[in-house]
Amino acid sequence: MYDLFLRQPFMSTAGVAACDAGAIVAAMCRFELALARVEEEAGHLPAGSADAIASHIQADAFDISDLAAGTADGGNVAIVFVKQAKALLPQPLKQALHKGATSQDVVDTALMLVLKPRLAHCLQQLGDAIDGGTTLMDAHARTPMIGRTLTQQALPITFGAKVAQWLAGLMQAETRLADVVARGLYVQFGGPVGTHHGLADDGMTLMAALADELDLACPLLPWHTDRQPILALLDAVGAVAVAAEKIATDIAFMAQTEVGEASEPAATGAGGSSSMPHKQNPVGSTRIRAAARQIHAAVGLVHTTAAQVHERAFGEWHAEWAPTVDAVLLLEGALETLVPLITDLQVDPQAMRTNLARTGGANLAAPAVALLAEVMDREHAQALAARASDRARRDGLDFADALLDIPEIAEAIDGAHLRAAVDPGAYVGTSAAQIARIHAALEQS
Repeated sequence: MYDLFLRQPFMSTAGVAACDAGAIVAAMCRFELALARVEEEAGHLPAGSADAIASHIQADAFDISDLAAGTADGGNVAIVFVKQAKALLPQPLKQALHKGATSQDVVDTALMLVLKPRLAHCLQQLGDAIDGGTTLMDAHARTPMIGRTLTQQALPITFGAKVAQWLAGLMQAETRLADVVARGLYVQFGGPVGTHHGLADDGMTLMAALADELDLACPLLPWHTDRQPILALLDAVGAVAVAAEKIATDIAFMAQTEVGEASEPAATGAGGSSSMPHKQNPVGSTRIRAAARQIHAAVGLVHTTAAQVHERAFGEWHAEWAPTVDAVLLLEGALETLVPLITDLQVDPQAMRTNLARTGGANLAAPAVALLAEVMDREHAQALAARASDRARRDGLDFADALLDIPEIAEAIDGAHLRAAVDPGAYVGTSAAQIARIHAALEQS
């Protein structure tokens, strides 16, 4: 199938296996058996009904091919699933199965059950990525590099401060996703029009009991056409994807041949080219970015389907299923790549120093002029700094050497003092304070 080459390479292999057709069937079985248990406890089913149903309803008893064929005819898999399930039961139990439920209750709840462990794994991977990034940040807290704006060289920062920005994005996204996983994976139970027909006044109580039975959150109301829970889930997934993509994009640009400040570790892939053996492609960053772009599309699609008509949708709900699952599996795959990428990233501090010097010290003109202005007119200091910068860039000199080669400067300023003033590592703004703030936030989390 085309999925093996065009879709699944960007997803988590374990996640794909855990969300196959058999897993969906098993989750639907869990819903029906849990519903029977809570309804029996509430007196809506005769004693012993739940155990009796459980003895007949096993996931491996269902005909997957028939379920797939029937899904198109019925509009969703739950309709044919319930039909097969009732066929497995003796006549006295048939009416006890699926009592007060509708197909959307089965499908929405099954998706929450299948996705919950995948999202838990995403959170674990996020924690590992943050741990690896923290180590990387600390290792390069004092490593100067050029900051870039609009892709061009700007002013010096430290690489540690750049990683701190990566971590800030991951931490904020982690908070959003953790909140959804803890409180926003809801059971679905409302019956045909969301008002629990056939269950007297016990519907809301049964909904809460069903949530407890399945270890899912209990919604305020059934959410058949209130798709805020799906929006919250996809938006949180999208936020993590943005944070991961930001890191992958920065690393890919830093790994460009002409830049050479970083390179991907072997763990993210071979990175070879089919026609140019000298290339080392940033395949890990590429996988993350490709996954993220597909997640962004899924988020947008789900937003377009969220306003659903009346009490049950026709088409919008159905369009959610695949992008919702795809987005989670793509995120899981992206994070599995991000962990080794950020943990074992190969960094070249010397290349960062070299790139800092490419402008001949133009990015250090401000501290040079500030020092010179202490002993001469500021406009004259600016002119001398510009002359030194031009020469440094033209002749490949260190900016400090070019400054000190101007007799007027050499006579007026102590050489060691001047070198310290134009050391890129001393002109990195609040880089150190930003790293410290990330540590403080991590300690409070």
